[in-house]
Amino acid sequence: MMIATINPTTEEIIQTFTPLTTAEIETKLQLADSTFDNYRKSSFESRADKLLKTATILEDDASEWAKLMTLEMGKPFQSAIAEVNKCALVCRYYAEHGADFLQNRMVETDASHSYVTYQPLGAILAVMPWNFPFWQVFRFAAPTLMAGNVALLKHASNVPQCSLAIATIFKGAGFPKGAFQSLLIESGQVEQVIRDPRIKAVTITGSELAGQKVASVAGEELKKSVLELGGSDPFIVLEDADLEEAATVAVEARMRNNGQSCIASKRFIVVEAIAPRFEKLLLDKFQALKIGDPMEEDTDIGPLATPAILEEIDNQVQKTLSMGAKALIGGKPLQGKGNFYPPTLLTNIPENSPAMTEEFFGPVALLFTVKDVQSAIALANNTSLGLGACVWTKDEKNIERCIRDIEAGSVFINGLVKSDVHLPFGGIKRSGYGRELSIEGIREFVNIKTVWQK
Repeated sequence: MMIATINPTTEEIIQTFTPLTTAEIETKLQLADSTFDNYRKSSFESRADKLLKTATILEDDASEWAKLMTLEMGKPFQSAIAEVNKCALVCRYYAEHGADFLQNRMVETDASHSYVTYQPLGAILAVMPWNFPFWQVFRFAAPTLMAGNVALLKHASNVPQCSLAIATIFKGAGFPKGAFQSLLIESGQVEQVIRDPRIKAVTITGSELAGQKVASVAGEELKKSVLELGGSDPFIVLEDADLEEAATVAVEARMRNNGQSCIASKRFIVVEAIAPRFEKLLLDKFQALKIGDPMEEDTDIGPLATPAILEEIDNQVQKTLSMGAKALIGGKPLQGKGNFYPPTLLTNIPENSPAMTEEFFGPVALLFTVKDVQSAIALANNTSLGLGACVWTKDEKNIERCIRDIEAGSVFINGLVKSDVHLPFGGIKRSGYGRELSIEGIREFVNIKTVWQK
């Protein structure tokens, strides 16, 4: 895939970029290495001040950054504005709490003085996706820079202007030139960067296949890696749920970001006693969604990011339908320009169909009916993925049971699954390992060093 800005609404090629040469990559690695030698000695106060300035730049020019996201990957403009503000929030969060998270921890031992200290590792490579082109980067970069590391970003090839803009933002906030650098490189060039001894660790948010490749290379080089991969999140609705609220949130949970989110609810698992009512509510709300230009304020669903994503989601839907599923709404791409796929609701989903075994990365909801909570949990866990899950019920015993038994990195009760700066974020099983955000996130890329002094 070429490195280019291609408007997914109009299919117009806006700008193309030449990938960095080996020599240019070497220059950036040298700069990162030399910058780290000084930056690691900077104070928490100095780093926090720069993060606060970063937040201000994001907020002051939020419309500019939001338009860039909408231009490159089709995110509805209002969602893009919210994403910018969330990036500012994570910068302020680590500016305010990072020093406390990394302060020395005193431990009583047989020594006169012993403690644990948290020290930066060096240059960290981030391989980031296009679906949240600012947020995915900032939730990595803010704790990484606050910890005293330096960062290099290999962003998705369809959001190069976002990648360059983020580097400009950090530079404008006063970070040293080599503290955060954008690498406009192709996927085939990533391995050489990971293997370079000046890269101390790598994090990736992306597909299972991409995660396997990155983790494999990092493993061979004995380097730390964090993987945030796909999800096929269950949305469980039990008999005593508030169905109107659950259905309203279900639409947002599936359709946010045009359905292109790892933690979007994808499998809607409903107990049979209330399944007909919930299905009708969901269908009515899907029919009310407006598809169109993502720059228009009242647009609910914009285009998918690339033609390849459109083709993939349609292939999955068509194969599932051919095996016996039923589409209550949608089920085929819209005609005309742009990568538009309508809100789609599939039911009667057969075993071994793509809807049972694969992640659907688009505005397609999969509706399942089960007998009871036990069956709901069993179906929720019947996947190789384990990112997030949400459950709708007021019954405390069922709440405790779902929290205990659902196999996922997070469980949300009566609410939308989301990433929150205060809480660790990540998955289990083939959804990856490691955590971002909260105290756990900033401690992923540090040397947890033991000090014992007699």
